[in-house]
Amino acid sequence: MKKTIAVLGSTGSIGSTTLKIINHNKKLFNIKILAANSNYKKICNQIKKFKPSIFIISNERTLLKVKKKFKKNKKIFLFNKFSEIPTNKKKINITISAIPGISGLDSTLRFIKKSDKMLLANKESVICGWQLINKEAKKNKTKILPLDSEHFSIHKLLQGINLSEIHKIYITASGGPFLNLPYSKFSKITYKQALKHPKWSMGKKISIDSATMMNKILELIEAKKLFNLDYSKFEIIIHPQSLVHAIVEFKSGISKFLYHEPNMIIPITNAIFDTKIDIRKLINYKLKNNLPTELNFIPVDKRRFPVINLIPILKKHKSTPIIINAINEILVDQFINKKISFNSINKYLFMVLKDKNYKKYAIQSANKLKHIYKIDQWARNTTYKIINESNI
Repeated sequence: MKKTIAVLGSTGSIGSTTLKIINHNKKLFNIKILAANSNYKKICNQIKKFKPSIFIISNERTLLKVKKKFKKNKKIFLFNKFSEIPTNKKKINITISAIPGISGLDSTLRFIKKSDKMLLANKESVICGWQLINKEAKKNKTKILPLDSEHFSIHKLLQGINLSEIHKIYITASGGPFLNLPYSKFSKITYKQALKHPKWSMGKKISIDSATMMNKILELIEAKKLFNLDYSKFEIIIHPQSLVHAIVEFKSGISKFLYHEPNMIIPITNAIFDTKIDIRKLINYKLKNNLPTELNFIPVDKRRFPVINLIPILKKHKSTPIIINAINEILVDQFINKKISFNSINKYLFMVLKDKNYKKYAIQSANKLKHIYKIDQWARNTTYKIINESNI
C-alpha cells in the first residue's frame, strides 16, 4: 500500500528536494497535501505533476490565480489557511514540515495531530515551540525526526547511546562565503555576495544566516531542545569542507562523526525511508565516492562572527531564543530588501537585546501558542523601532 505524504513548504528548497525524491518512487507514495506561499509557477507545476488532493496557498493573490487556472479541476481542493482543511480520522503517514520562520509553527502543531511521522525542517518551530511540539507528539504518538543535516546526523550518532556517555557534541559550520574575506571588506558586503554559499544550495534566508553564522546559533538552540542536553554539551566549530555534519565525543575518549556530501538529498531520503537503503538505486543518485585527503576543523573567530557571543545570553532566560529568532527574521528581511547593511545585522541584534523591556519578555513562560506570539511580536516591533530610530 502506498504511503500518504504531506509537504508543507513544497516550493522551497527542502520541499522541492523532497518531491524530487518522491518522484523517483511514485509507486510507493501518494501525495495528499501540499502547502506553499506565492510561487505561482511552481505551485501550478506541482498540481499538474503530483495531483495532490489538497493545496494550501497562504498568499491570497496567488490562491485566486491558481483557482482561476484550475477551476475545471474538481479533484483538487484549494485552501488559504490550514484551519480550513477538513478533519480526517485517517492519519497521513509522513509529513515534511518545511515552512520557514515562526509562521511554520502553527502548521507543524496541526499536522503532528494528523501524522504518523513528522520530518522537521523548520528550525524556528523547534526553537520557539518545542515544548508544545513535544507534548503533541507524545499525545498523538507521532514520531519526530529532524531533517537539518546537523540534527539528523546527531540523531543517527546517538541511536542506542545513553546520554550520560556524552562528553561533547560538535556542530560543524562551513564558515559561509566570508570565511576568508578580509574583515576590512565586511562593510561593503552585498546581498548577492551573501547568497553565494561555497558548498550548499539553499534558500535566501538560510543563506544569509549562514553568512552571519546565525544558522549555527539557531541549530545550537534546536539541538539543545531536540536532544534534551545542556548548552555546555555543545560546541560550534568551523569545518570548511562541509562533509562532517556532527561529531560526538564520548567520555570514553572515543569520538564518532557522520560524513556525507553537502546535499540535502541524503538526509531527506534516509529520513523518509528511515531504514537501510541503497540511495544509488532508490533515486538514481550518483555518490562521488572520493574521500578528501584532509578534513579541517578550526575555532570560530568571534570578531568575524560576533553572533557566537549570543551563547552565554541564551542560557540566562527561557524565552530568549524566541526573541533572538524574531529579531533575526526581521533583520535578514531588512538586509534582503537593502534597508540595512550586512555589518549592521549583528549591531542591531545586540541593541535589541539591550532594550529596557528585553528581560520582561525573556523571562516569560511560552507554554501556549499565544504566549509565543506575544513574545515574538514584542521582539519584531522593537527591532523595527530601533532600526527606525538608529543610524548605523
